[in-house]
Amino acid sequence: MAVPSIPLNDGTSIPQVGFGVFQVPADETERAVTAALEAGYRHIDTAAIYGNEEGVGRAIAASGIARGDLYVTTKLWNADQGADRAPDALRRSLERLGLDHVDLYLIHWPVPSADRYVETWGALQGLREQGLTRSVGVSNFTPEHLERAIAETGAVPVVNQIEVHPRLAQEELRAEHARRGIATEAYSPLAQAEVLEDPTLGAIADAHGVTPAQVVLRWHVQLGNVVIPKSVTPERIAANLDLFGFALSDDEVARITGLSTGERVGGDPETFAIGARED
Repeated sequence: MAVPSIPLNDGTSIPQVGFGVFQVPADETERAVTAALEAGYRHIDTAAIYGNEEGVGRAIAASGIARGDLYVTTKLWNADQGADRAPDALRRSLERLGLDHVDLYLIHWPVPSADRYVETWGALQGLREQGLTRSVGVSNFTPEHLERAIAETGAVPVVNQIEVHPRLAQEELRAEHARRGIATEAYSPLAQAEVLEDPTLGAIADAHGVTPAQVVLRWHVQLGNVVIPKSVTPERIAANLDLFGFALSDDEVARITGLSTGERVGGDPETFAIGARED
């Protein structure tokens, strides 16, 4: 199954559909990632705080897939922000993954109350230059966070990974990304399944002979988002990648976008500070 790639502003590219392991228990991760790789995924998204980088690494090592054919993302946790800690944090992630580099390294949350995200963003440039990661980006940054980080470092993230789903379409932030050449990467793309009972999605799914989840993921694809659905069920893992045999009409895309209420299922980037350094 051919998955298109999205070009990034540093000359690299990222597969548009990836497999996320947020909330996948450590003892289930290797099996889930193996199922994803067997289904055709070549983009795996993890994070230090998920506690499952080792399982991701074991699945990759056992897959026999060439490293150059895989795209691996991990993320810097809040407690490791700062130029003094970020390098060692990435090296620990690489050790757990069993890799000598990742394809994308993200600041997981801005944590504005700690006021280290600009310093940290500067430090990530050095990690890229050292070859420990091919690309660097951010996650959960607002337009204000992006403006300050770019203005003070001169470096534009390749990606901002944010919560996006039909209840939180993020039109303003996605427009800001487009203006700056930043790719939008959507986490919790199904609102942790909360949107799947919506009758609008059900009607569109019936019209195309697909599932509501496939409709929502196809909506992401047509918006141009990179999207990282998560499941531990092999059948759903495969179905979440089967998005390229149908297309939504412009009216259907608009109807889904019109479901947005601004409702989050995750944290607020302005206030989320779990695990932040206090020193």
